Order: sequence, then structure tokens, then C-alpha cells
Amino acid sequence: LIRFDMHEMKAATRNFHRTTLIGQGGYGNVYKGVLQDGTVVALKRFKNCSPAGDEGFVHEMEMISSVRHKNLAPLLGWCIGSSRSEGHQRIIVYEFMSNGSLDDHLFGKFKKNLDWPTRQKIAIGTAKGLAYLHNGAQPAIIHRDIKGGNILLDSEFNAKVADFGLAKFAPEGMTHMTTGVAGTQGYVAPEYVLYNQLTDKSDVYSFGIVFLELLSGRKAL
Repeated sequence: LIRFDMHEMKAATRNFHRTTLIGQGGYGNVYKGVLQDGTVVALKRFKNCSPAGDEGFVHEMEMISSVRHKNLAPLLGWCIGSSRSEGHQRIIVYEFMSNGSLDDHLFGKFKKNLDWPTRQKIAIGTAKGLAYLHNGAQPAIIHRDIKGGNILLDSEFNAKVADFGLAKFAPEGMTHMTTGVAGTQGYVAPEYVLYNQLTDKSDVYSFGIVFLELLSGRKAL
């Protein structure tokens, strides 16, 4: 796993120029970048972070990098940096996926009619990626932000679950964790919102909303 410096990130995105912006969310923006060696990457940028959480962030990135599955977006590296104008930042660097996100195809810039076999392929691939996070990874990983924008599609429309910036590791033997609510409105499980109780079922609920979007072509909110 590569630790990038902020100069590399700025060079890759022409100082995070607006023309490199490919996704926006409540927790950060996603940029398309080109590294010095020509590798095309996607950068998830979290601004105004607390430096106190850096050690935990690095530990989580190292653990997530060891989790490999054909339906998980390959994590290439990370970056931490500060500037007076933009505050403390964390960046997660992924392999770039040429077909963008599921959200792009259902509701965004690539909006078109995905045929049913492709929709089925995306749903099954996403489910397999989630199942591996919950049952194959050690310790188990709860994503906490499953939505169309975090399901990336490669050139053959294989689904890749991405953006582990909010992920939590489930302690072995625990049925749930009590933690502050994170995620995207419309996709977060009710019991998590009401009682702050997080389980792998929280991800399954979010996947159900995405599945409904795939079937109906209508956005959750």
C-alpha cells in the first residue's frame, strides 16, 4: 500500500481542478487523477478532518488493503496532509473504473437503459462483495455507506464495492456495535438511525435500497 504525499495528489488532479471532479458526496469528493507513471486513479478526498484520527485511519487503510476480492475496488494507497486554506485532509486512492459508478448509469451523466442481465450482474456482484466483507474478511468489515455512488463498474460492468472511508471493523463475537450514525440519507437502516446500533444487517438494508433502485430506476430520495 503506497503512502502518497499531497504534492503527488495535487499534480495528479491539477490541484483538484473542477474538470477532474467525478463524484460528490456528504463526506467528500471524488477526483480522477493520473499519477506520474501514467496510472489512472480515483481519489476520494475528505476535507476538514481531525488530525487526532490519523493513526486510526492509517491502521484501517492497512487492514482494508489486505482484503482482496473481485467485487471490491482495489485500494492503491492513501495520503494525509494539511494546508492553511483547506484544513487537514485525508485521501484514499483507488484504481480508476472506466464505467464510473452505478449511480452515474441510473441517474447521472451516463444515464441510459441498463439491460436486465447487466442489472442482475451488478446486483449479484455487489452482494458477493458485501458477503465477503461480512463473512470472508477477518475481522469482518461493515461498510456503512452502501449506495449507487460507491458501487463502481469496470469495462465489463463488473461491480466493485468502493469507498471504505466510513467502514468499521466488527470485533469478533459481538452481535452489534454502538456508534455514531454515518452514511447517506435514504440508505441508512432505521435501527441504526434510531438506536445507533450497527450490524452487518445495516449494510444489507442499504443494499436492499440499491437493489430497489436497480429494479425501478427510481432514486431512494
